[in-house]
Amino acid sequence: MAGSARVGVLALQGDVREHLAVLTALGADARPVRRPQELAAVEGLVLPGGESSVIDKLARAFGMQQPIREAIAAGMPMYGTCAGLILLADRIDGAIEGQQTFGGLDARVARNVFGSQTASFETDLDVPTLGDPPVHAVFIRAPAVTEWGPDAEPLASLPDGRVVAIEQGALLGTAFHPESTGETRFHARFLDRVRNRRGADVVAS
Repeated sequence: MAGSARVGVLALQGDVREHLAVLTALGADARPVRRPQELAAVEGLVLPGGESSVIDKLARAFGMQQPIREAIAAGMPMYGTCAGLILLADRIDGAIEGQQTFGGLDARVARNVFGSQTASFETDLDVPTLGDPPVHAVFIRAPAVTEWGPDAEPLASLPDGRVVAIEQGALLGTAFHPESTGETRFHARFLDRVRNRRGADVVAS
């Protein structure tokens, strides 16, 4: 639709359709992104949950790693969930041999910190930035943020103090899956970043 935020979901592996559905419901022009020319046509990108090491390998195979890194460096808003959070982090613990990330988020993220698929769980999180009600979060083989730099801001943590949502500039990451529970506020926050950047570009020009 005319004037809608043009955003993509990296569609190499993972829960792509769920993100596309949420973004479309919020009024965005959302589309799958698999190749550099498709990335060049959008104003923001969601990195979905899935298997971070597989997405990393496929991104390199499809020639997407460097274009995504360049887009991050240029300030394109990105939102990573679960595996997507791992891919945004500058440093990861528990990586398989040779695993790489896109980077940009000054943080260390630990993979599979809560255990295997059978250790998946749900909980309600207070996210002051989003206000009430609490976020109902689903954790599936989820990561957690174990350290972060001065420019990164934790948004939510578990009672034990482990950080599970964080942002830095145009980058937003959650260790859980809002797209699977009907929670839309993180996606809306991402879209706000896209629109704000578009407005700043118009002013600058």
